[in-house]
Amino acid sequence: MNAITSPEIQTMTAVQIREQFAQKREQGLRAKDAAEALQLSEGAVIAAHGGEHERTLKALPLRAEWLDILKGLEACGTVMALTRNESTVHEKDGIYQNLSAQGPVGLALSREIDLRLFFMHWHAGFAVTEESANGNRPAMRSLQFYDAAGRAVHKVFAREATDMAAWNALVERFAEPSAGYVFREPAAKPAVKADAEIDVPALTQAWTDMKDTHEFFEMLRRFGVERQQAFRLVPQYCERLSTDAVAQLLGDAAVDGVSIMVFVGSSGCIQIHTGPVSNIQPMDGKDGVRWINVLDKGFNLHLRTDLIANVWVVQKPTSDGVVTSVEAFDAEGNNMAMFFGERKPGQPELQGWRDLVAGLPRKTEVAEAV
Repeated sequence: MNAITSPEIQTMTAVQIREQFAQKREQGLRAKDAAEALQLSEGAVIAAHGGEHERTLKALPLRAEWLDILKGLEACGTVMALTRNESTVHEKDGIYQNLSAQGPVGLALSREIDLRLFFMHWHAGFAVTEESANGNRPAMRSLQFYDAAGRAVHKVFAREATDMAAWNALVERFAEPSAGYVFREPAAKPAVKADAEIDVPALTQAWTDMKDTHEFFEMLRRFGVERQQAFRLVPQYCERLSTDAVAQLLGDAAVDGVSIMVFVGSSGCIQIHTGPVSNIQPMDGKDGVRWINVLDKGFNLHLRTDLIANVWVVQKPTSDGVVTSVEAFDAEGNNMAMFFGERKPGQPELQGWRDLVAGLPRKTEVAEAV
């Protein structure tokens, strides 16, 4: 079965997709942006590069044995893990270790590669090789995984220190040229209940009774409440910040030497950095695009500050004391990133983190009215 059977590309041949995608890449667009410029999902475009052809990007479908593939990466040594959403990219160098799963939910647990994996949203995987058009750089090799709508859930890139013999053996072991991955339109987001339908007193009590931060998601699900809706309805635990707060948070953490945790999620993976940050670089792009970047050795973060619509301080009671997060959302209500102070189970959160959060700019009533 051919791997390029997505309904998205029935109006364009694989040859046309490869040609137009190459043109966009030569113009300097990232792969995701180049695919969107063709009005296709990234997954559909990558799938179109399967089989024999002369283009510089080639994609080999992989068997849907996601946990075993990730476990096999340990033999490859240092690689770069990348997880992104529409607004934020999280890149972390390290070795994939301590992979496990219970049903469709998995973990990778090490200081460098720290992942929460939701394999129910992993639909397609490819080993991708991309040569430079003019041969001025080595080929870029990656493993790329997509959900059913063709959105990237996780990527792994070979680094200079990667054991390429082990990498090639891993690809050969899991290659499935006839996988035939098909993508579809993304499902509509579920409707948010009206505030009046939420049992706010019971929600507040459940929040107060929490013993562990991991109970929070299940609490939201149990009450049928959307995340930011819960923040609004239980204001004793939540406070709005200025949209400038994320940039200030990173800058203050760097200056004060506060060790933080940075969570960025796709539909199928949450990737976590734990440690200090130091090289914080804002950058203005074209058409009003603005970024705040962390450019540290082994950890890069790229967050579009122009897409920040809401930032919240959220407090969650636990058996170790209150745990404080700073959470950023875009205008569609999608979580962009979450920030915590570094903390281990059984220990209270850092006072330096609490002091840092206390100094972040709050959203004023004047700003609310503008």
